[in-house]
Amino acid sequence: MTIAVGEQIPQINFTTMTDEGPKPVTPSELFTGKKVALFSVPGAFTPTCSLKHLPGFVQQSEKLQEKGIDTVCCMSVNDVFVMDAWGKSQGAEGKVLMLADGNGDFTKAMGLELDASGFGMGTRAQRFSLIANNGVVEILNVESGGEFRVSSVEYMLEQL
Repeated sequence: MTIAVGEQIPQINFTTMTDEGPKPVTPSELFTGKKVALFSVPGAFTPTCSLKHLPGFVQQSEKLQEKGIDTVCCMSVNDVFVMDAWGKSQGAEGKVLMLADGNGDFTKAMGLELDASGFGMGTRAQRFSLIANNGVVEILNVESGGEFRVSSVEYMLEQL
């Protein structure tokens, strides 16, 4: 069942890259006492994700902060090394926190899996965005198959 507005973010760790190497990030660390914009993409380095989705959030990160967002996060069912390389290639450092959901555990707990096996990508996360305030989902935007509209930074800025 898909997570709904008003529900708590699942307590499943992400992984992010640090100067010391990969590090787990707990939802408590990430969401407690903060207003967080999190968006999910089906895959790092894929066309829409690399040409539109991540670049939009990188370019508009300051506007999101001006509207009360403490942290902007990009999540994908990719490993931490891929997420780190993709973030660096997109200039995300210091603007968008790159989160790996390597095994898709967070995605499954959210009820937002995508079967991309027809494209040779296995189980991935659907394209979505959300705003969580102190770990509670306030806004949830899930794209219909193949679309890129309601999970964009422009749509989110209109909602804030």
